[in-house]
Amino acid sequence: MREIASARAVVDAGLAADIEVTANRGMTFLASGAWRKTCEDLNVDLPWHTRRANVLIDAESLADLIGRTIRFGSVAVAVRGETRPCGLMDELHSGLLQALTPDVRAGVMGRVISGGSFAIGDTVWVGD
Repeated sequence: MREIASARAVVDAGLAADIEVTANRGMTFLASGAWRKTCEDLNVDLPWHTRRANVLIDAESLADLIGRTIRFGSVAVAVRGETRPCGLMDELHSGLLQALTPDVRAGVMGRVISGGSFAIGDTVWVGD
């Protein structure tokens, strides 16, 4: 994983040029505050993309987004649920899986319902 300045999302497919995913897990999102708490619990400074999420959102938590639609750039995503961290997290850093488990710290995932482009700094709008 690496950080990029902009990307393009495709309806029911996720990010262009990314790995193949199911439609309902087309994009994954991580809250900067949740990542900060995770790193504090582990007493380590890991880059956010260690989590392997697609998009970092400047928020304390994303739990309230589940069941709602978010828009950023020209993209709209229906947030379907919590992203469950997998065993790979502990391969990346010991204890990371457990540290991501509480309070939706691993983030949320959703289905791309309107494709388009987005970039670092775009405002995230939350709808119903």
